[in-house]
Amino acid sequence: MEIVVLTLASLFAGFVDSIVGGGGLILVPVLFSVLPGVAPATLLGTNKSASVWGTAAATVQFHYRVGLRWRTLLPAAGLAFFGSLIGAWAVTVVPGEFLRKLLPVILVVLLLYTLARKDMGRHHEPRFHGRAELAATAAIGFALGVYDGFFGPGTGSFFVFLFVRWLGYDFLNAAASAKLLNVMTNLGALLLLGLKGHVLWHYGLVMAVANVAGGVIGARVAIRHGAGFVRTVFIFVVGALILKTAYDAFLR
Repeated sequence: MEIVVLTLASLFAGFVDSIVGGGGLILVPVLFSVLPGVAPATLLGTNKSASVWGTAAATVQFHYRVGLRWRTLLPAAGLAFFGSLIGAWAVTVVPGEFLRKLLPVILVVLLLYTLARKDMGRHHEPRFHGRAELAATAAIGFALGVYDGFFGPGTGSFFVFLFVRWLGYDFLNAAASAKLLNVMTNLGALLLLGLKGHVLWHYGLVMAVANVAGGVIGARVAIRHGAGFVRTVFIFVVGALILKTAYDAFLR
């Protein structure tokens, strides 16, 4: 019964995560509920062992149907991977409690800004080109890589927001680009947790198959319905993240 619940949760998480991120908002609480006796680090590692494959599958879908700026994104992806390793190491020596309380506030500001700017992300008008775009994308990849390794919640949504607000992408192209970088931040965290034995592979491999299916379906739905649909899902997911992170920070 446990594997059935985790498989269905992983399928839905892959679907949501492929559009705007936030899959961990669905899958991590289910893992904690279904496997209450397992160490938190192991549950997080098991989540990464599934989500990395779903995110990779969504990236492939976006590449063939939307197109990715590989010359710009590949260096940023490498820095995202490196940043996630730094963040994962930093969490072992620096307490992250301050981020737990700060995160809901940041997400509220992000949501209000998105709601106020109704045209933001509806048109794909990149602000930077050449080396300037490479530098900006690399900065996003490294900074959020460190964040994902150190703390993590909302990483995919932060990627999407920064690609829209700073780089001038529409929500669809931002979601496509975010997937590639998020693959690398997940991979970095999975590598570290896997080497330390914090992955339940017998669950993770089955969940990975479901997550891939969800990721492929979600990417195709996003591509079919366009930037406006992705913006709506983004608003919904960020709202859910606000509720979840505020509860974790102030009520639990």
